[in-house]
Amino acid sequence: MKSSTHTDNQGFLYTNRTDKWWVEPLWTGFGFMCFVIYTTWAMFQANNYWWSGGQAGFGGYLSPFYSPLIFVKEAVAGGAPIEHSWFGSWPSWWPKLIPASPAILILAGPLSFRMTCYYYRKFYYRAYFMSPPGCSVKGVRNKQYKGETALLVFQNLHRFTLYLALGIILVLTYDAILSFFQGGRFGVGIGSIILTINPILLAGYTFGCHAFRHLTGGNKDCFTCPNGKPTFRYRIWKSVSWLNGRHMMWAWISMIWVAFTDIYVRMVASGYWVDINTWSN
Repeated sequence: MKSSTHTDNQGFLYTNRTDKWWVEPLWTGFGFMCFVIYTTWAMFQANNYWWSGGQAGFGGYLSPFYSPLIFVKEAVAGGAPIEHSWFGSWPSWWPKLIPASPAILILAGPLSFRMTCYYYRKFYYRAYFMSPPGCSVKGVRNKQYKGETALLVFQNLHRFTLYLALGIILVLTYDAILSFFQGGRFGVGIGSIILTINPILLAGYTFGCHAFRHLTGGNKDCFTCPNGKPTFRYRIWKSVSWLNGRHMMWAWISMIWVAFTDIYVRMVASGYWVDINTWSN
């Protein structure tokens, strides 16, 4: 028996729905496109990603798009000092056609986690590929579609990119601690607060992802065996499930905030914004 929603003879985007179903794929597609455009632009800038108030020594604000600093190119406006890089100055073998930007070396990690995320798959399949554009809405017809077992098999890397995301959270947490110091002196600035909120929101998104939920309890048949009492692992799984139920919210808030964090550091480093802090008093 065929569904009464639509048939093969009915055209693209046909639906019996009367609500504004197109609003969600429209704004999510546009919002993510803006994020990708800004991220790409910020990645190629290779400058104004670090601010320390002109003070040498331990501490400073580092854009999350540029963390961790694998290599550092010296004598760059708004660039980090050489002692903050993991492996020193920029290598001489780097191709001249590609900008010497630290962000190019690390952004693929966190982006691969987001691009293979179950929520992100849902929205960009709908917004960009119209497959389908919405529930009960006729999308692009593809008789050869084989799910995520052929062309889209790379989506299964999500469970492995989870570990990259967890590592990034640790690195950004260290950056947040670093932001409370300028020239080795402890203090608090607007940038410190922004950089501290960033890994918290990213943790809410990462710890609520489906891969992490499966890791904490998805492979268990019984949480109360053998004594009939909820286990510690069950409590962790319940907490992760609470985050998972709000995964879309965490995905968007963390994405917007990480971009805003880069914007803030960039504007302060370039002199357009003034960071209010305790060091300048």
